[in-house]
Formats: sequence, C-alpha cells, structure tokens
Amino acid sequence: MKYFVTIDEREHCVEVAARPNGELLVTLDGHSFDNDVVVLDDGSLSIRIDGRVLDLTVEGSPPDVGVIASGHRAYVRVESDRQRAAAAARKHGGGGHEKAIVAPMPGRVVKVLVQPGDEVAAGQGVVVVEAMKMENELRAKGPGKVAEICVKPGDAIESGARLVTFG
Repeated sequence: MKYFVTIDEREHCVEVAARPNGELLVTLDGHSFDNDVVVLDDGSLSIRIDGRVLDLTVEGSPPDVGVIASGHRAYVRVESDRQRAAAAARKHGGGGHEKAIVAPMPGRVVKVLVQPGDEVAAGQGVVVVEAMKMENELRAKGPGKVAEICVKPGDAIESGARLVTFG
C-alpha cells in the first residue's frame, strides 16, 4: 500500500508491502529499509530501522495525527493512495474547495485569524489551534469567502469539529 506522509509541509512517499515471511518491506522516498515493528502493550510502537530503534506514540486518528518520537512532537498527515484518489474525485466532481475547516484532532482554539465576510486565498491561515501542546495554523484549502466563525479563542474542540465555514 502506498501512503503520502506530510510532516512540516514536506511530503514523503511511503510504500509498505508484506514479505512472505510476515515482515514488512518499507520504502521511504524510493529507499528501502530493513525494519521491524512491534506494537507495545500501551499502544505505542517500537520500530527498528537499519539497526536503530525508534519508539513512537501516535495520538489521534488518520489522516491527521500527532506523533511523539524521542520526546519530540510532530503534526503529521497520512493519506493512502486510495484516500487521495477519492479526495481528488470529490474535489473534481464538486468544483470547488472544502466548505469548512474542521479540527484535525482534539485541542483548544488559540486564535481566529479571519472574520465573517473576509475573502481568503488558498493557503491563508484561518484559525490557530493547540493540540498536544503544539500550536497549528489551519489554512484554507482554496480561495473563498468566510461565511461563519463557529468557535472563539479558548474553546475546547473535538476532532472533526467545524471551526470555520465558507460560502
């Protein structure tokens, strides 16, 4: 299965295939690695890659997750090639961008960067949320006009909560 993993706005292509012996063959950006993955009792992962061990904790659920590795936190987006194809088909068929920005994971609203009636450009910051002790600026996927602000600074939000809608 092919996945597209985005970390800090850099996209990586990850391919995962099962070998006949049950091990996984993982290819990252065209480079294959010897690896072993163990799911620990607490749900975290211990991964051996080319002889080095990395312990990971994953929070949230795809496509947007938080990853803690060696004490460092990162916001990561994971999409399979199937998910990406389905999203492209919806976008092409719908003719336009997403009608709302939703929370990728539970957290708290830090700042709202727009007001109703504002015109936004693709990639423009719309709302800042704190999740896993990290601030993340959520951006408009395409140009549009802000119809409604559904949250205010300080609000606790759940994954999937509608934050801003476009008209």
